[in-house]
Amino acid sequence: MYFYTVKILQILVFPFSLLYGLILLVRNILFDFGIFKQKSYEIPIISVGNLNMGGTGKTPHIEYLIRLLKSEFSLATISRGYGRKTKGYIKASLESTCEQIGDEPKQYKQKFQDVEVIVDENRNEGIEKIITENNNIDIILLDDAYQHRSVRPGLSILLTDYHKLFSSDYMLPTGTLREFRGG
Repeated sequence: MYFYTVKILQILVFPFSLLYGLILLVRNILFDFGIFKQKSYEIPIISVGNLNMGGTGKTPHIEYLIRLLKSEFSLATISRGYGRKTKGYIKASLESTCEQIGDEPKQYKQKFQDVEVIVDENRNEGIEKIITENNNIDIILLDDAYQHRSVRPGLSILLTDYHKLFSSDYMLPTGTLREFRGG
């Protein structure tokens, strides 16, 4: 019975999924044609993200990239700081709390004290402050920034759950996709 109830609800909200997807499609087209601006930076930027809501391993992948690159490069990470109670640009310290910077940035700072950990909901402003405050950063890692189109990364890494591939999912609210599969 539960299965059929879920299926009926998915069918009922499907028009909202199409509307949401259409809005995002128009937004992406505006970025693609340069009407909405993307900014490139001279410093290498790696974006890690996903198409669907929920966990796909972005945090462990950022940690993997840090471990892979930190011996040869000076790194900084920028996260929105999901769940934090503050706004704007904050440079994490060991004394920063989860309420100030969010739990994932707190975890990055505790594990990798020599890496600059920044939270800023505006990724462009965060990147520009990193560049002006610390000119020895070699690479910036953007956490959960795949849909953040105002920054043009040099490399985008798209993650998906092996057991629930985005290719068999649907747009919110019918499914868990933040944008169409083609994104």
